[in-house]
Amino acid sequence: MSVQVEATTTEIADGVYAYVQPHGGWCLNNAGLVVGANGQALLVDTVATERRARLLREEVLKRAAPPRALVNTHFHGDHTFGNYLFPEAVLFAHEEARTMMSATGLGLTGLWPDVCWGELEVALPDVTYRDALTLRIGGVRAELLHLGPAAHTTGDTAVWLPEQRVLFAGDLLMSGAAPFCLMGSVSGSLAAMERLRDLGAETVVPGHGPVGGPDLIESNAAYFRWLAEQARLGVAAGLTPLQLARELGDGPFCALLDAERLVPNLHRAYAELAGAAPGDPLDVGALFQEMAEFNGGVPACHA
Repeated sequence: MSVQVEATTTEIADGVYAYVQPHGGWCLNNAGLVVGANGQALLVDTVATERRARLLREEVLKRAAPPRALVNTHFHGDHTFGNYLFPEAVLFAHEEARTMMSATGLGLTGLWPDVCWGELEVALPDVTYRDALTLRIGGVRAELLHLGPAAHTTGDTAVWLPEQRVLFAGDLLMSGAAPFCLMGSVSGSLAAMERLRDLGAETVVPGHGPVGGPDLIESNAAYFRWLAEQARLGVAAGLTPLQLARELGDGPFCALLDAERLVPNLHRAYAELAGAAPGDPLDVGALFQEMAEFNGGVPACHA
């Protein structure tokens, strides 16, 4: 049975809000709202279920007119399934994110069939970009930056507000939860950390978990450096990713929420060591099942 954890909306800069869904685990993502002159608004990401998307819309309309623009930071359904409940907005995303949204549809719902997803519809981006795009909504400048070729996914967008020094990182960064690079790359994630560090953000809204500062960049980078080194040692020892994950046991990152992501993350690291390019497809379904085996069951989803 799903535990209905409600969100909080916090003003983190003048007219800039973080919409945070505790505890930040699977499918409990964060969103962002930027309100400029005359109530014109930009929404960063939506949420996973119809019920939660309707709650998000209520929160947005307490503070602004219906958003003129909606940016999806990547294609995963917990960040995009609520798009259709914001019909007034022009939808923006990286071109690869749109491709993947179209290809996967509502497939995420099949991983957790007991979740009450509601009557969902896929709403694809109207405008895509390749490297960078600047939006100006109500006098507020928002820079959309592609962190590629592959980090969390192959179509990641960071939303950077240079005047406010606020970064909406999507799932490039996690707070108190394990990073996830199954559909991206370890090397690309580390490169993304470098680019994000160079922005000089003061406030960072991660894809999941509490709002933080630039320390979130450092903690995620530390995880990926550790992951890369463990994979190197595991390959040298002739261990499979699952065997290595079991040997690591109570490693330094085992207390993170959704720590079971270690298994697919190691598969990605092993693939890169074997010469795979960042973002080369892996068997997501099979690796989800292997992760569930490692976890002792399908990971909990409270969407």
